[in-house]
Amino acid sequence: MKFSKPWCRTSRRAWFVTLDGRQLKLGKTKQEALARYHEMMAAPKKRTVNSDSLLGIIDAFLEWVEQNRSPDTYEWYRYRLQRFAVRCPDLRVMELHPYHVETWASEYQFSVTSRRNYLRSVKRCLKWAKKQGYIDRNPIEELEVPSAEHREVAISQAEFDGLLSCVRNQALADLILVTWETGCRPQESLRVEARHVDLRHHRWVFQKSESKTKQITRVVYLTDTALAITQRLMLAYPDGRLFRNSSGRPWTTDAVNCGFDAIQRRMGIAEMQRRREAISAEVISQLVPTLSSTKSIQGQVVSKSAAELSCEAKRKLTSQRAAALAPRYSLYALRHSWATNALKKGIDPLTVAILMGHKDPSMLSRVYQHLSLNPQHMLEQAKKAAG
Repeated sequence: MKFSKPWCRTSRRAWFVTLDGRQLKLGKTKQEALARYHEMMAAPKKRTVNSDSLLGIIDAFLEWVEQNRSPDTYEWYRYRLQRFAVRCPDLRVMELHPYHVETWASEYQFSVTSRRNYLRSVKRCLKWAKKQGYIDRNPIEELEVPSAEHREVAISQAEFDGLLSCVRNQALADLILVTWETGCRPQESLRVEARHVDLRHHRWVFQKSESKTKQITRVVYLTDTALAITQRLMLAYPDGRLFRNSSGRPWTTDAVNCGFDAIQRRMGIAEMQRRREAISAEVISQLVPTLSSTKSIQGQVVSKSAAELSCEAKRKLTSQRAAALAPRYSLYALRHSWATNALKKGIDPLTVAILMGHKDPSMLSRVYQHLSLNPQHMLEQAKKAAG
């Protein structure tokens, strides 16, 4: 925090400092004033939050998370709460109802778990605000948050090949390939630097202070493909993050999500072409009246032509249909698939847990218990045990 410097008011024979628009008396002598001034600089800043403003509460919560939780936790909340803030920019706290959050989360085509995470991010924010005393009542305390679904869908090699064929960006392809090959966490691939790489033993090494748990050193072992990509990126970026986009900037969670959105659209459009599906003129004409009839060009509001409105409607309808026809992948889905495929190949669960960086190996049996429902897998394991 920065303070303005103390100054002397000769008419009152005293020293003052101006803080938040107010003049505060520090003392009669310079020595006394400086001592008081340094006390004020060392004191934590008292944050003023408008308890009536939902955006103010969100901002205060994110500031608290940034100071008291890991960078990954902060990013998890920031990404979701920023989306909610954009959806409800003018809403006051006590105008907020559970249906606002429900409606917002329903706008996205989410899995049950993703929808749950969106709902609980907002609920956690308001619960924190009440606990801190910013609000007297949590208006969404009764908001129902669904239980997380079991991760039962794993990406097969054939599905992964189809995904990779729709990647147009080599930088994103590198990130996807390394995650598929190693099963690393997204925050590990997005933060790895050349200093973390142990080329002799083909691995990344994150010390305790940089690992997720802060309790054990995290080691990510590299396949030949992952090692080759890592070595190439080390030459390109000897300092800072290794995985960067085509502009040379480190990948962010938002940018990666946008990349997977684009992959989903391409896969969906390819499926539409395979099915020989097309958006009809009648459906396009029905959407046109709901679109904004104006656009802004260099600060000037101009009307859209009929052709522009038709193209916009066709583009939106095509994207919606494509999203319905193709799966929406993510880096976490690739990590999950790595674990599922490793277990199916007969790698013992303890080794898989260690390679994934799990602090508690029993977590593997809880998260991947869906394998017990796979008759073919269980039959093969039974035959191995009998043999």
